[in-house]
Amino acid sequence: MAEKYKYCMKEVRVAVVGVGYWGPNLVRNLLKIPKVKIVGVCEISKYNLSKFSKNYPSIKTTSNYKQLLEDDTIDLIAIATPVTTHYKLAHEALLANKHILLEKPMTRTVTQALSLIRLARQKQRLIMVSHTYVYSGAVQKIKELILKKELGDIYYFDSIRINSEFIKSDVNVIWDLAPHDLSILNFIFAEKPLTIQALYLYRKSPIPYEMAHLMIKYQKGIIAHIHVNWPSPVKIRKILIGGSKKLIIYDDIEPSEKIRIYETSVPIDPTTVTPFAPAYRSGNVSIPQLNQTEALYAELVHCIDCIRKKTIPITDGVDGMKVVELLEACDKALAKKTEIQLHG
Repeated sequence: MAEKYKYCMKEVRVAVVGVGYWGPNLVRNLLKIPKVKIVGVCEISKYNLSKFSKNYPSIKTTSNYKQLLEDDTIDLIAIATPVTTHYKLAHEALLANKHILLEKPMTRTVTQALSLIRLARQKQRLIMVSHTYVYSGAVQKIKELILKKELGDIYYFDSIRINSEFIKSDVNVIWDLAPHDLSILNFIFAEKPLTIQALYLYRKSPIPYEMAHLMIKYQKGIIAHIHVNWPSPVKIRKILIGGSKKLIIYDDIEPSEKIRIYETSVPIDPTTVTPFAPAYRSGNVSIPQLNQTEALYAELVHCIDCIRKKTIPITDGVDGMKVVELLEACDKALAKKTEIQLHG
């Protein structure tokens, strides 16, 4: 028993690649985890590297990724770079026998994702994809409520995710924002998606597909609608999940009461409904208590725990590949302007 405890609590040595936008958040949270040491950071931008060094002068930095690969003491490489670089960086890390944590989306194609999964299995290394919302207290509670059938039969999932912090040049708005909602859908619903349709709103701009609507049909008749939007002047992060008994409204912008649960099965007497006295369904509203742990911290703790115990992460390579599959299908739906059949 003592040997097992000693193994589980062994120090995990981590390197972070990319400290422009998301990388510093990884570093900030990794520094809070017991028995985790950040042994290096790699960044090709001199500006980003200089800015990072001022904030974390004790962490060794480099612009040469090869130095990290050749360091046999590194257990995990966390990659927070543009998606177009993910496959090459992750492939080289796996060949160097490192576990990898990849920022979303996992890769640019399903073929690349599958290649990484196969290599990781061959090398007996972990792949985890940073689908951070899955580890939030709100989404964990939603999953719990659905498993307990608190909502009854699920009818729809409706998401609005607009106003990103900045517009990206390497991907369109779907690849940037929709992975959040797609990963949530894959986590909370056991049903398989059957079809997907994507419509974009185009205005006179050099950036294509800056606003889009996605429609996904699931088994048992569930329909998911996702609206993603870059240029909106207001920030909205809201999800509605409607069932035969209850409706969940999840507002990620809300500082404290992120989830409200409304009763929807309140009966209405049709004999009392007139043009002058329309019927409104009204019922009790509840606000569940949520785990307040920062989602990214919970995600990284889970990643480190999986490395120590040699277990499979909740958002592993297969989960990451499923999201990429849906994103690829969106591209096809946009190109063909039609609904696309999905084959899991």
